[in-house]
Amino acid sequence: MTYLLYGITLAFTWFLALNVALSLGVAATVGPVSQWVAALPSSVRANTLLALRLLPAILSLVFVIAVFVPSFVALEPRAFDEAFGMTTTAFAIGSCVLVAAGLWRGSIALRQAAVRSRRWLAHARPVALDGAAAPAFCLDAGAPAMTLVGVLRPRLLVTQSLLDALTPDELRAALAHEVAHSTALDNFKRLAMRAVPDALSVCPASRRLEYEWMQAAEYAADARAARDARTRLTLASALVKVAQRAPSPLAMPALSSPLVGGDGIASRIARLLEAPERGLSAGARIAAALVVVCTAAGILVGYHPLLSSVHQISEIVVHVLP
Repeated sequence: MTYLLYGITLAFTWFLALNVALSLGVAATVGPVSQWVAALPSSVRANTLLALRLLPAILSLVFVIAVFVPSFVALEPRAFDEAFGMTTTAFAIGSCVLVAAGLWRGSIALRQAAVRSRRWLAHARPVALDGAAAPAFCLDAGAPAMTLVGVLRPRLLVTQSLLDALTPDELRAALAHEVAHSTALDNFKRLAMRAVPDALSVCPASRRLEYEWMQAAEYAADARAARDARTRLTLASALVKVAQRAPSPLAMPALSSPLVGGDGIASRIARLLEAPERGLSAGARIAAALVVVCTAAGILVGYHPLLSSVHQISEIVVHVLP
């Protein structure tokens, strides 16, 4: 039992140390990375920003599971005499705080979405909308709005004023936008960014990444919904109508994907009126594949030496630090 607790304490120590280091690294590189991805297709930009936002927590967790645990099990003798140091114990407590804070943020976001959805649905009626991304409900409200709410069982909420304002073609384009959000699992991604356990969450860089991801996700949903010139113009017209008629839009929960939200509506309309986005070039795709292959090869070659190095560093930490 002591052996297991010792291993768990060291695992949490590694998790926190890597998490903090990676969070600081991400915070320091947000500006250059944001400028670099600005020229990429919106879907690639959104995925890159999401990966950067989740990188500290995911990479720390993967390292602990795939590197530290095998190293500890293979190289740490069962009969050991190491004591629980103050440093490793403090790091373990810090890791537990990070995890608990992430779970708390995620649970708050889920509860907020559930409470507001129930409040809306109590005054809404089911409505049949061809091409809807989820079961649709109509709410009598002055502000025209359409949003996909929820993660596990999403619901599409529309207001009667929106149905009255949009033409059939505009409504189909708006529904296609919400289908794109649903297909991309954008509400789940919003939850992941809220619930992820990392030190980056306390940095302003995390808010910047989340905001820029939200903009890129809207651009990507627009691009997937409007694949030809006629549909792009139709969706742009729908966005203009909704924005003009919604001086006081509905307050949306965190885990929702509204048709119109935030302050990027002008840039979305401008992009829709421009030429359609081009995907990554063949050269860029080949370069990305080569990076993945080379990274995987490097991990395979250096895996066993890495296990030994991690165990040695663990021993140094235990014996040198208080």
